[in-house]
Amino acid sequence: MDIPAPCALVAAAIMAAQPAQKPPTVASYYEDDEFVATGAKYRPDGLTAAHRTLPFGTKLTVCRHRRCVVVTVNDRGPATWTGCEIDLSRGAARIIGIYPDIGVDAVRIRPYPPTPRQRPRVSQ
Repeated sequence: MDIPAPCALVAAAIMAAQPAQKPPTVASYYEDDEFVATGAKYRPDGLTAAHRTLPFGTKLTVCRHRRCVVVTVNDRGPATWTGCEIDLSRGAARIIGIYPDIGVDAVRIRPYPPTPRQRPRVSQ
């Protein structure tokens, strides 16, 4: 019997609730690596992330329920079979509220800094 990965279950539940929207980006967190793909020592409370394809050093804004954190990609992952697009360090996951209780949830990911079109307009 195949058991779906937690990220895939979260994505399926969100799609069932909101079928007209694009598929959600699902994030999880990790905390047990000794070293990351860049060769640096893993810092669980750092603001870092693992992504399969983005270049190392890419900065991203990750938001969940109006709680946002800026992370730097310094590792590879998550595994494709998990259904997650990004793994956050424990520190980043704590800031947006998926650590320790939830573990996996839908997030919005944007490049940081935002492009001019994404920046809020300030009236003068």
